[in-house]
Amino acid sequence: MTKPALRTVTRLQGNNRALVTGGIEPQGFTLDFVDVPVLVQAFRRMVRTLEFDVCEMALTTYVCAREHGIRFTALPVFLVRAFHHGAILVRSASGIESPSELEGRSVGVNRGYTVTTGVWARGVLQDEYGVDLRKITWMLSGDEHVEAYRPPANVKPIPASESIESMLKNGELAAAINIKSGDPDIRPLISNAAEAGLEAYRSRGHYPINHLLVVRDDVLERYPEAATCLFDAFAESKRIYLERLRLGAIEEPDGMDELYARLLSSGDDPLPYGIEPNRAALEELVRHAISQGILTRPVEIASLFAPSTLSLEA
Repeated sequence: MTKPALRTVTRLQGNNRALVTGGIEPQGFTLDFVDVPVLVQAFRRMVRTLEFDVCEMALTTYVCAREHGIRFTALPVFLVRAFHHGAILVRSASGIESPSELEGRSVGVNRGYTVTTGVWARGVLQDEYGVDLRKITWMLSGDEHVEAYRPPANVKPIPASESIESMLKNGELAAAINIKSGDPDIRPLISNAAEAGLEAYRSRGHYPINHLLVVRDDVLERYPEAATCLFDAFAESKRIYLERLRLGAIEEPDGMDELYARLLSSGDDPLPYGIEPNRAALEELVRHAISQGILTRPVEIASLFAPSTLSLEA
């Protein structure tokens, strides 16, 4: 009997490599991987047209899409994590040294207001530095994946003739979040950002989730076993990756590999899957989404995930 093939998008990375390269596959299913070179375009296509059966998805995009009735459901497979203290950039010549100095000014945000890195970075400003986010005008370079979403009044688009980097350089923006710049005059506002992230992890359990996995609801209705089969397969792929990381067998490790290896060496699981090991991070994200005007009401964490996966951990 032919196994059902699920059209799947996920970026090739350490914890997915065994799946993407065919070393393992979900029991009872095959994964038909679709190449989307710019992953955020896959997020948009999934949110707007439900193009794929299974798709890696930004966490904030997911919770926003769910509030607006998009018919897909997450699995507690958390594919990408990072600290975002270094995502807030300023010009050295601006004289801005403290996050509190951003109040009353404009700050650029790459792409949309609901971009997950932006949510976490604003959360850092609020939770660790006491910044009143309502006193900042957030200037966007793009629109939102979820078309029905409407941002707060202090969120504006940048002029069509401008770019965030040009506005940062000429002083129209006090800072910018989540942009790439080769200008030596542009630097992180928070010094020693990597260590600041790790200190937040040690002191208050702050460990941001960026991406998880979603499955179209009609797929889960047709194949009720798909959720657990996919969870198990992604968990096995992660196990293989962490073992290679533990042995120092990763060729040309990138920044994510290095972060995960550092956490692994201290005895922590750098990529915990399952709801309970991630409840604090999920609740923190939902709290930020509400306070930042992305969600209009609280959400029960369990309601975000396929019922058959609620007790699964890996």
